[in-house]
Amino acid sequence: MSGGLTDIAGIRVGHADDPRAQSGVTAVVFDAPTVAAVDIRGGGPGTRETDLLDPERTVPGVDALVLSGGSVFGLDAASGVTAWLAETGRGFAVGPARVPIVPAAILFDLLNGGDKAWGRYPPYRDLGFAAAAKAGTGPVAMGSVGAGLGARTANLKGGLGSASAAVEGTGLRVAALVAVNALGRVTVGDGPHFWAAPFEIGAEFGGLGSPATPAPDAFAWPVKPMPGANTTIAVVATDARLTKAEARRLAVMAQDGLARAIVPAHTPLDGDLVFSAATGAVPLTDPVGDLARLGDAAARVLARAVALGVYHASALPVAGAQGAWRDRFGG
Repeated sequence: MSGGLTDIAGIRVGHADDPRAQSGVTAVVFDAPTVAAVDIRGGGPGTRETDLLDPERTVPGVDALVLSGGSVFGLDAASGVTAWLAETGRGFAVGPARVPIVPAAILFDLLNGGDKAWGRYPPYRDLGFAAAAKAGTGPVAMGSVGAGLGARTANLKGGLGSASAAVEGTGLRVAALVAVNALGRVTVGDGPHFWAAPFEIGAEFGGLGSPATPAPDAFAWPVKPMPGANTTIAVVATDARLTKAEARRLAVMAQDGLARAIVPAHTPLDGDLVFSAATGAVPLTDPVGDLARLGDAAARVLARAVALGVYHASALPVAGAQGAWRDRFGG
């Protein structure tokens, strides 16, 4: 079983899609304000309220995190999630007022063939509200859903993936959710083998393992119709009790999962970003050692989630993507 972000108690995930626009939104809603941080490695990120996540900032926790398609238009999705949270009385207390804290990140899917002629009012605010309203604790839907609906990679349809794992040697658990819209490939060249194969559990994304020898085109520079139309955005979460500074270190270590699963990653043409969140249910026994183990596990879980997002994607008519993994290679 791959598991998912909702394996961490206190976290709910919801998706909302616009099939006509070939774009969507994924909302991660916390049952209580949650310590969070962010690490940004790509050269072209698009974000909202990430400054609040710095350890020296006043706000101690966030109410939700948002991943959205739509490039800059998709940042409106956080307004929809904020409105939903406000209706439920959530938010940072400022006197009698409540201010929901909702950092967000976007990916670029404006040129994927969907109808983006939305006029004065893009759909993302409504999509954000709907995604938050749908957020639940059940299994996380994967593939061509939410923020992964219109995503693509260099040679395959992109998608939304999620996975989880116990952290060896501790009583902790870590999980990841990612929208894969990369400049690079998640497979070794144009073959069926995932770069993340060493971290696969069972046959969760095909069970093919790694190729005996890398294909001649394994490291060939990817060609996409519009360089810069990229970005992989993710959330890693744990039940550990972390400070904001420790959560930041978790996000930094988790970024290695993108580098292990996507070639190339963190380029000037991507906006690669990882949020981290810690619900605080389980204290660290060894603050340094447990955090190191947690970050290592987070990188492996995120690599698996990347492969799962592409593995479960459907072959929607997205320009520049040759189809879904299973349609091309079986399984």
